[in-house]
Amino acid sequence: MPAGARPPEARVESTQAASLPRRARLLYASASLGGEALTQSRNLWLVYFYAPPDDADLTQLLSPLAVGAVLTLVRLAESLDDVLIGWWSDRTRSRLGRRLPFVLLATPPAALFAVLLFLPPAGGGGPAAVWLAATLTGYFLFATLSGGPYEALLPEIARTGGDRLSIVGARVYFGAAGGAIGLVGSSLLIDTAGFAAMAAVMAALLLVCRYAGAAGVWRQASRPTPPAALTLRESLRLTAASRSFLLFLPSFVLFQVGLQLLLADLPYFVKTVLEVEDEDRWVAALTAVAIGVVLVSVPLLSRAAHRTSKRRVYLASMLGAALVFPLLGLVGLVPLVPAEAQLVLVMAVAGVPLAGAYLFPAALTADIVDEDALRSGHRREATYFGAQNLVEKTATSVTPLLLGGLLLLGSSTENTTGVRLAAPFAGAIVLGAWLVFRCYELEDEPAS
Repeated sequence: MPAGARPPEARVESTQAASLPRRARLLYASASLGGEALTQSRNLWLVYFYAPPDDADLTQLLSPLAVGAVLTLVRLAESLDDVLIGWWSDRTRSRLGRRLPFVLLATPPAALFAVLLFLPPAGGGGPAAVWLAATLTGYFLFATLSGGPYEALLPEIARTGGDRLSIVGARVYFGAAGGAIGLVGSSLLIDTAGFAAMAAVMAALLLVCRYAGAAGVWRQASRPTPPAALTLRESLRLTAASRSFLLFLPSFVLFQVGLQLLLADLPYFVKTVLEVEDEDRWVAALTAVAIGVVLVSVPLLSRAAHRTSKRRVYLASMLGAALVFPLLGLVGLVPLVPAEAQLVLVMAVAGVPLAGAYLFPAALTADIVDEDALRSGHRREATYFGAQNLVEKTATSVTPLLLGGLLLLGSSTENTTGVRLAAPFAGAIVLGAWLVFRCYELEDEPAS
């Protein structure tokens, strides 16, 4: 038995807890609304804000490649924060539990830095690059200090499979609503009030929703949980020994990379392929179509997972995305059908596999955490989510750089080569995720 491990009977009891009240589940899940609104609005507009197309109304502060390089370097520099913060949170002992102190103290500065991202100094060039790097570093640090421990609460407060599925399902709907606000609402806010006002609204929403979620599970989150008394090296060694985690992690990350590449390319696609003036409104409408299909698809995928397994439906979602994403690159090339109709159709079809990207990862990670607790005797939720975020951030940090490199091949109405190539690149990345996840074998709920 590993050092510090509890006896087997204690491990069994830790997974047999009373059901979480419905109000607590909903409030905890509601934090996804603010988090997704801020994340998706930033993913959609940050590169475009600093490096707009030549024929846009914005001043180009940096080149697309320079923006991609800054985002990549910052992501790589701060990616280790997730593992260290997760290990720190798992070891924390306080009267508010292991997670709440991080959430309460780190959320306000995260919101502040999210606004400062869109308030660069005038003129562009070196000062703009330094500002982008500094504010992005501050945002990522405090977002991790708040979001990592909050995310790690899921397996800790919800110990039954039913509660977890309920929370994840609610998070999908709140997250979809947040995604709609971030992707659709941000476009409307920019059109009426500008980028800085949009960022302020999204940051305020993050703060309100995160605090509401913490209040909803205050009693459960603040209850004493034995700290995982392991060194960082021991904790990482145990995490790396989980075959289920090592198969789930790259598939999850590659799926996210492909999705982010597609979304970041969308404003450029609308501007250069459709050749419209109000690209922000078109982006809002297209993302609204995709989100609407996601909402309709969630209960269908949930029922399919109950009949089969989360593994099978998540696999099907990856394969569907790998097949649909490349179709975006063909929009406008099909004769007799208007390019606008083609684009709407592709975004609608893409909404079905995207529902799987939102629905299953958190529940699968909770299963892996339980498997590890049965094996090691330690509850290490934050370490697993931290390691997952480390790899995700490291991998997704190349997305802006990849998009910037592709745009060098053509990002104007006269030459759309780079804009179009982003779609098959995104599909190929997700196909890699599908190939890896085919080897995943963990049952949905490990036996206790």
